Amino acid sequence: MKAQMQKGFTLIELMIVVAIIGILAAIALPAYQDYTKRAKMTEVINFMAAGKTGVAEAFANSNSLTGINNAKAGLAAAGDIKSKYVTSVTVTDGVVVAVPTGIDSACDGKSVTLRPVESNGALAWTGSAATECVKFVPANFRS
Repeated sequence: MKAQMQKGFTLIELMIVVAIIGILAAIALPAYQDYTKRAKMTEVINFMAAGKTGVAEAFANSNSLTGINNAKAGLAAAGDIKSKYVTSVTVTDGVVVAVPTGIDSACDGKSVTLRPVESNGALAWTGSAATECVKFVPANFRS
């Protein structure tokens, strides 16, 4: 007699594969959602870079951060600087503040800040973000 060969997978093997795929999906989906929110926050940070450049130029001309606003930094009015993920970018005394939107319901409407620190006639920058936005900003914005 010939031994009959198994053709295909057993039910238990298929159930194990489905369970493994389910576990991987449960782990991967939240990680992917955080990744996409971080990518959106990158646009907010890039919008702030224009303000950072304008503040540096205004500081080089006046040697003071006092009074540097959107106009002196060469930027449009705060409400006119917007995109899909940015509500506004405001410059006040050299401090660049962006308000994100469409990133995460807890983070929307909060602020992300770039603060210039004068050191021997040069500017260094420190970033900070509202507590609700901290997990989406780059590492140098986390305190």
